[in-house]
Amino acid sequence: MTPKNAARVLFILAFAGLVVPWYFHAAFLLDGGSFAPGPFMAAVSANKLVAGITWDVYLAAAAFSVWLLRDASAARVRRPWIYVALTFGLGLAFALPLYMAMRKVAR
Repeated sequence: MTPKNAARVLFILAFAGLVVPWYFHAAFLLDGGSFAPGPFMAAVSANKLVAGITWDVYLAAAAFSVWLLRDASAARVRRPWIYVALTFGLGLAFALPLYMAMRKVAR
């Protein structure tokens, strides 16, 4: 796959990584859920499976953030902190492929 095609696929995955999870987030909020710390922590630890998935994603997001802050200068990607904010603000499934696509575009 060429770098240009890889970047295209990554941008599509970033879009899907934004839309699909946020569809469920919106449904959660419309059902009376909340992102306030107390109700949110109760929801993401509703059972052991959900808690395990939640911590898996949070730990992967932390590892991705550490890696990208080190990688960004070598990859010539500007403002790496934006991707960290996107990771924890909108989601890893969005920020990770977006950063990878921007790495392809920056080269």
